[in-house]
Amino acid sequence: MGIQLRRILPAAVWQGYNTKVQPAPVPRPSRGPADETAVSARRALAGFFLLGAVLSSLGAILPAWKHHLEIDYVMVGNYFFSLNIGLLAGARTAGALISRKGIGFVLSSGSGLAAVGIFFLALVSPPASAWLRVLSLFFVGAGAGLANGGIFQALAPMYEHDRAVTINLAGTLAGLGCLVTSLLVAGAFYVYTVGSILFFLGSIPAFFLAWYGRSRFPSVLAGRTPSLREALSVLRDPGPILFALVLFFQFGNEWSIAGWLPLFLIQRMGWSPESALFMLAFYWLCLLVGRVAAQALLPRLHHGKLLMGSVLSAMFGCFVLSMTNNRFGALSGIFFAAAGFALIFPLVIEKMGVRFPSYHPALFNGFVALAITGGLLANGSLGYWVDLWGIGVVMLLPLAGTILVFLLLLLITLETKLSGDAPV
Repeated sequence: MGIQLRRILPAAVWQGYNTKVQPAPVPRPSRGPADETAVSARRALAGFFLLGAVLSSLGAILPAWKHHLEIDYVMVGNYFFSLNIGLLAGARTAGALISRKGIGFVLSSGSGLAAVGIFFLALVSPPASAWLRVLSLFFVGAGAGLANGGIFQALAPMYEHDRAVTINLAGTLAGLGCLVTSLLVAGAFYVYTVGSILFFLGSIPAFFLAWYGRSRFPSVLAGRTPSLREALSVLRDPGPILFALVLFFQFGNEWSIAGWLPLFLIQRMGWSPESALFMLAFYWLCLLVGRVAAQALLPRLHHGKLLMGSVLSAMFGCFVLSMTNNRFGALSGIFFAAAGFALIFPLVIEKMGVRFPSYHPALFNGFVALAITGGLLANGSLGYWVDLWGIGVVMLLPLAGTILVFLLLLLITLETKLSGDAPV
């Protein structure tokens, strides 16, 4: 049939008949500014893993520096104070750098500064002077502060679209970073030197430096960042002050346990450093799983009752840890304390979002920076208190702090009713 048609039809017609028609290529849609902003927000969200890994590394590395053998609690407190001062300096600088250099530059600079600080820690580990480690931790904290400011600025579109999901993802990623750090140090404790362990830890911010350096971020995001005067004006209302105090003391409770738990278990119960570090990993795991489980519990349970139950669980866990002298008691105390702490933070953040729906993400960045400051200040002050009253005070501080959080939550409930706002 084909041969007969070829004889009858002209050559041009036959060629068109015999040629298979190829479909026209479909042009790929170009990525618009909104898509670029969404992609950059997701990249910035991953930075919470970086923050968790960097800020939790000090508590995990203390046994590797032999601070469970060489009793110098005051210097341990100085470590945490230096990390906190660096964090505040970086957070203070982030806003000006974002307006001049852009979000991508701030994220890259923060990651790079944290990596340099950790790599330098690897070079000045004992027997080098402890004050060199204090200086290095300042740069680690400054890098974390810079990255924190850039992350919240890039997260503004995602945060304004769905606050609850954004905060929950941020907390989950930060907890995952803390868990990875503790597992890394625990697994490598008897295998590698201190310098090698710190080199592994420093590779985390180094990876983010390379990643953020190759990523594109919008130079200016939609919306206007509130001025310092506008940010301070919210403090005229007692509501934001009470919420800020809750976050300040709550992070102090969580991070004081995380920063001192390995030293507490080694000196109070005679555990090996490796076992104590795995218990630290168990603490972070309970916090992480608890915050993931909170998403299933929040729609089903009364938030006020859930919040009060979480506070009581945290108080019970801290009390058990302060009294126990065996492994079962330590595991039980860590579980109840972490389970209580895991639910308090997302519940408080949700209350803030409902109570103050018009707040810009930059203001919440300030609240989070204040909360982290509370955690680092608690760890730093513990160094001086433990030097005076012994290692047992490590668990008494979060116990007292949890009671204070409970009282502040009661004041928030009372203030909400007196102000006539909707119950949260």
